[in-house]
Amino acid sequence: MKKFFTSESVTEGHPDKVCDRISDGILDAILTQDPMARTAIECCAAYDLLLIMGEVTTSAKVDYERTAREVIQKIGYNFGTFSFDKCKVIVAVHEQSPDIAMGVDASYEKKSKKDSGSEEDTLGAGDQGMMFGYACRETEELMPLPIMLSHKLAMRLSEVRKSGLLPYLRPDGKTQVTVEYEDKRAVRVDAVVVSSQHDREVSQERLRADIRKYVVDEVIPAEFLDADTKFYINPTGRFEIGGPEGDSGLTGRKIIVDTYGGRCAHGGGAFSGKDCTKVDRSATYFCRYIAKNLVAAGLADEVEIQVAYAIGVANPVSVFVDSFGTGKLPDDRLAEIIKKEFDLRPYAIIRKLGLRRPIYSETAAYGHFGRAGLPWEATDRAEDLKKYL
Repeated sequence: MKKFFTSESVTEGHPDKVCDRISDGILDAILTQDPMARTAIECCAAYDLLLIMGEVTTSAKVDYERTAREVIQKIGYNFGTFSFDKCKVIVAVHEQSPDIAMGVDASYEKKSKKDSGSEEDTLGAGDQGMMFGYACRETEELMPLPIMLSHKLAMRLSEVRKSGLLPYLRPDGKTQVTVEYEDKRAVRVDAVVVSSQHDREVSQERLRADIRKYVVDEVIPAEFLDADTKFYINPTGRFEIGGPEGDSGLTGRKIIVDTYGGRCAHGGGAFSGKDCTKVDRSATYFCRYIAKNLVAAGLADEVEIQVAYAIGVANPVSVFVDSFGTGKLPDDRLAEIIKKEFDLRPYAIIRKLGLRRPIYSETAAYGHFGRAGLPWEATDRAEDLKKYL
């Protein structure tokens, strides 16, 4: 049976991603001075205005406005009304609510015992909610093919712009890839969509030819392309006004781009600007880590994991597994293995993945998963998990 699945990505210059990267840039600046900081930083950008808002509890001394302008300059907005040196910046940041802090500082488990005897019981979850992780064998990164191709196209758009190969491109851009499947196996790419901001001098004919040659053909493997593959490059014809000048941006509005391109369920929580006590971020990262190790160990070819937390409680209230019929063991058995082999309490997750470091800015664009070098992408538990086969 033929099926088609589509995923999209955006460049770092997309207005929502500008906001994500500023939020994570401020987070990294804070963590450099104060690894124990609590942050929930969000940004909103529109036309010539940037609003930085949220809750921060830290001993760090960070110039939020200066950090934001440095991020905007690095992305490439040195022109227009949202230029790094011309846009207006408003900062509205206060400390974390004490009602939230008391549940994170001392978990339900810690408070219910005179002495829990466990460091892992120290931190409660920073919020209620459910988090998901996913892995599959479609790519060497153990990620779905449509989202990986979309990310690589978006990254390539930025590379050819910054290198000067296509100097007329501007920072804003979007990509999309539709993959055709036969019996769950990716067989071809059916459609490719690339939209890139550009200067007014370049012709659409040159832009389309250059993006096809230097972006699409460099990223999409030739074996996935055929005479029926459809290409839509700047299909509206003109894309001169982009970034926050063309459309408002908001932190956390690209959660499907950030994760699995729609192939996995999503709990709704965004990542950027949040420190690791927020399980929206840390537990989602850990679910990816678990899922990737299960697949790498051969326990399943595809797996989705859900964990759920109550605010102020260290242990998750539930663990759910769906291996889509590919598991070598029943899904309830895989869930039991996860609970036995992986400590899902926030303190243990933070310690295992080393999440109190300034490692977040580079995750703010091109996806949080499938990226080499990130701690949650390690498969260091795979060999040990093979014992369950």
